[in-house]
Amino acid sequence: ARALMGGSTGGWEALAGQVMYPSSFNGAYAACPDPVGFSSYATVDIYSDDNAYVYSSPFKQTKRPGMRDHYSGTNVVAGTSKVAYGHPYGQTTATVEEMNHRELVLGPKSRSCGQWDIWEAVFSPRCDDGYPCRIWDKDTGVINKTVAKYWQQNYDLTHILKTKWDTLGPLLQNKLHVFVGGSDTFFLTNAVMDLQDFLEKTEAPYYNGTVTIGTHDGRGFEHCFNGYQHDGTAIPNAISRNLYLQKFLPQMALRFAQSAPEGSNMEWHSY
Repeated sequence: ARALMGGSTGGWEALAGQVMYPSSFNGAYAACPDPVGFSSYATVDIYSDDNAYVYSSPFKQTKRPGMRDHYSGTNVVAGTSKVAYGHPYGQTTATVEEMNHRELVLGPKSRSCGQWDIWEAVFSPRCDDGYPCRIWDKDTGVINKTVAKYWQQNYDLTHILKTKWDTLGPLLQNKLHVFVGGSDTFFLTNAVMDLQDFLEKTEAPYYNGTVTIGTHDGRGFEHCFNGYQHDGTAIPNAISRNLYLQKFLPQMALRFAQSAPEGSNMEWHSY
């Protein structure tokens, strides 16, 4: 009777824990997870793209967005303390290049404590200097394909599921539950959509979990959406961010009850 839940980086950790230790946990509830696959590492495909900072073409180079609009978990109506939804206009507030150059100023060798450096510290092998190998040149954005291959084989959760579904599928059926806003501030929606595309086509077995891409009134939720209320209603992230336990513990309890071995003591489920 063990399950995992978390949001943002915690959401990635919840899903990764379930995928990497499929028999150790009985459910993962991953909200707005860090990139679960690196074909959509935010707005970068580390496998097919050559440069993380620009969309390349024969005629021009367009800067890649790294952040749009704003985090909506603390939104309030101006001049009041009343919580409010964000406004997902899709405005670029920082490019991938700007975010990475800022980190480079704050600390070299993945030591800025910034988001991109944190991901690099988790996913990369250790280089000869003892620091994480760079996924791309921090100055120019040129992607290191050797490091990308290491990431793919060890931490690309979508890739791992695709290549090992024959063995992982039976151990993960009914266990995977992922939530992300339709307009996630850091483009985390992209990798979740890639994961959804794979999971919905699974067979032998079908994954039989949930992938929820959140909207309200036709507008995509920003970071960090963690699902609708139990009756399907939408509430602002500024409220739902405080309700992880209230939201996911009942779902976990139901899963434990439904999957309990025959003869288990189920007295706890009557409370």
